[in-house]
Amino acid sequence: MTIFNLGSINADHFYRLSHLLSPGETLAASAYDRGLGGKGANQSVAAARAGADVRHIGAIGADGRWMREELRLDGVDCTHVAEVETASGHAIINVDAAGENTIVIFAGANRAIPVTALEAALSDAAPGDYILMQNETCLQVEAVELARHKGVFVAYSAAPFEAKAVSAVLDKLDLLLLNAVEAAQLCEALDTRLEALPVKAVCVTHGAKGAVWHDLIDGTKHDQPAFKVEPVDTTAAGDTFAGYLVAGLADGLKPAQAMRLAAAASAVKVTRAGTAAAIPKRGEVDAFLTAQG
Repeated sequence: MTIFNLGSINADHFYRLSHLLSPGETLAASAYDRGLGGKGANQSVAAARAGADVRHIGAIGADGRWMREELRLDGVDCTHVAEVETASGHAIINVDAAGENTIVIFAGANRAIPVTALEAALSDAAPGDYILMQNETCLQVEAVELARHKGVFVAYSAAPFEAKAVSAVLDKLDLLLLNAVEAAQLCEALDTRLEALPVKAVCVTHGAKGAVWHDLIDGTKHDQPAFKVEPVDTTAAGDTFAGYLVAGLADGLKPAQAMRLAAAASAVKVTRAGTAAAIPKRGEVDAFLTAQG
């Protein structure tokens, strides 16, 4: 099974701080680093490191060629990552001593993905394949329409959250991924309960409390507690979870099994600083699960 990922590709600029900034405050960083990031790239790396066949659909500027190469080195097919005239996307990430973060994103080329790249990528998609999307790019509506026509499983990681963008594709999704805050925002915007959302399944992450899979077809849910670890950096923990979850489902795991795998991958990730480069490989995750008993 193939996972197509219509996703952002960002250069992540990391600044280590003693604490997160307050309005009007100036603070010297204790360290700086640059790495591959963006919710889309992170999720592609996570799914690839989980063992999935991943094809990324996206765009970079000429300044972002190094990011496309890093994705390739991780085993991600980048045939349909276009190079456009717009500057590549980037993010400013501030991380405090406790591992919490604040992030500012510049979309850049991520909002200029040619529709031809999407159409070419999905031209040979087939039932049993998966498409994963986030809310940092364009073409989500077009991607859903093409995927549904092909019989492809559609998973949407609705972050950064925007109610209008989610509503445009909600009733055509197989799986909606949200954190607890985003889930509350969506239900408020639509004036409904989570259980009444017009989607087959919803996975809600609750940070250090774990995650819950809501099957809205049969009305059941599965709770996956978070594994207890000492956090270093929570950046990309949610992306790691999403990538591993979809990879697990694509590999034939039941939701409960895929959730456990994803929770373990996320737990290992938060013990490391960074984004894409810090996402664990499948062998590391399996070893972590074995150690849990």
